[in-house]
Amino acid sequence: MSYDFFAYISRMKYIARWSLMRSTVQENVQEHSHMVAVLAHALGLIRRDVFGHDCDPDALAAAALYHDAPEILTGDLPSPIKYHSSDIKRAYDEVERLAVEKLLLELPEALRPAYRALLSVSPETHEMVKAADRLSAYIKCVEERKAGNHEFLSAEVASRQKLEELHMPEMDYFLEHFLPGIEKTLDELGTLE
Repeated sequence: MSYDFFAYISRMKYIARWSLMRSTVQENVQEHSHMVAVLAHALGLIRRDVFGHDCDPDALAAAALYHDAPEILTGDLPSPIKYHSSDIKRAYDEVERLAVEKLLLELPEALRPAYRALLSVSPETHEMVKAADRLSAYIKCVEERKAGNHEFLSAEVASRQKLEELHMPEMDYFLEHFLPGIEKTLDELGTLE
């Protein structure tokens, strides 16, 4: 028997993000998922190695790689619509749940439990991946502003506020120690010289 799970996963690159905004650099769900995985891993390492709390950064990175997988079937619903009302959010959550079930059916039974754990994560993992997701959005806004795109200015302010409202020591640490580098040009970062 043949399974189509990875055929679906490979289609993440066709789903555009920020569809209501004019972007200087287009971003797709596959690129976004990679960045969220990098950031979730970093937040997990900060939680574990800087603050001494139990955390599995590798599990966070794996979950982040798949956090938007349902969008392969649902598309990327813009946030102003998704969060417009609790009824819309509940309905969209149900559609995402159905998409997860569809994706799981595209795997051999022996692999379904492992992928279910990645596609339907624990509340603690969800919290960390969601924080990384928000951080990725904020970084996108900063990059767009740096490129002279004023379309993202209000989104940047709102995204930063959401990050600060998380009251997560890991996030505060990242914003203090790593975010300044995002503001730098390649010349300021330096090359192999």
